[in-house]
Amino acid sequence: MAFYSLLLLAGQSVAVLLGRLYFEKGGNSSWMGALVQPAGFPILLPFYLSQPKSPSTSNFETNLPSNLVLASIYISSGLFLAIVSMLHSLGLKYLPVSTYSLVCASQLGFNALFSFFLNSLKLTPFIINSLVLLTISSILLVFQDDSAESKQVYKRKYAFGFICTVGASAGYGLLLSLTQFAFKKVLKQETFKVVLDMTIYPSLACTIAVLVGLFASGEWKGLGKEMEGFKLGEVSYCMTLIWTAISWQLFSIGCVGLIFEVSSVFSNVISTFGLPVVPVLAVFCFGDKMDVIKAIAMVLAIWGFLSYVYQHYLDDCKLKKQKSNAAATEMLITG
Repeated sequence: MAFYSLLLLAGQSVAVLLGRLYFEKGGNSSWMGALVQPAGFPILLPFYLSQPKSPSTSNFETNLPSNLVLASIYISSGLFLAIVSMLHSLGLKYLPVSTYSLVCASQLGFNALFSFFLNSLKLTPFIINSLVLLTISSILLVFQDDSAESKQVYKRKYAFGFICTVGASAGYGLLLSLTQFAFKKVLKQETFKVVLDMTIYPSLACTIAVLVGLFASGEWKGLGKEMEGFKLGEVSYCMTLIWTAISWQLFSIGCVGLIFEVSSVFSNVISTFGLPVVPVLAVFCFGDKMDVIKAIAMVLAIWGFLSYVYQHYLDDCKLKKQKSNAAATEMLITG
């Protein structure tokens, strides 16, 4: 679990900063910004090919979903991921990276809401408190005075970017809940290969969908000039895209792994924990302004995160106590 958490946190922070760097230094293709999010999946193929084959016993095979069911899960997840990736790309394009990261904290609230309906998540007072704080944190950013940033981000584009980021957060929260549902109700396997399956195949479907959009929109025609005009140089342009793609895949494997090991909400909690790091780094990397409203939004986001973590701690203590009591009861019976 620690390994997955590390991949998620490191991948997320680097991917968001590099994604904003692409737009900051001359990149302008929203489709390219969306493409780098799933396109790094080939780096996982060596790990995938090295995984042992599944048991071939008849009882095991009868419990496996059909290839048609698996294909429908992977393709539908990939197409949905393509929409979410595009919304994230537009959010990064039109918002300062600090604002973008704070708005993304709302995905924990969306995830908890969808998990309540799909995965029977109990909405305790601490979780409700977490949802309220994260919602307020995002709403505050709508009212911030962006006059200092108006030269780079016009108000109309800012509003559009904000809406896209909220939509991406809601979509991603739903996707995580659906992934957990698929693990529990359909896949029902406990192997690392299943985690890789739910990362690689949807990423492949997403990559194909985004590539179709890239060529259909005609943005591919301007990529050559875009690379030539990149402020850091052509080599840096390519390396920025490559490392962004790799970082997103590290994030994906960590995210799906935590869903597999614990739950979609826990995976999102770890993701939310890393989000406050990005605005701080953005102040130094891109000169983003950390005003009072952003600072308050960050504090509320962290407070919301801690509120959920405390609930998870209470649940863990309760589970350990139940196991201890069950073990003691069993010893009394057998003794």
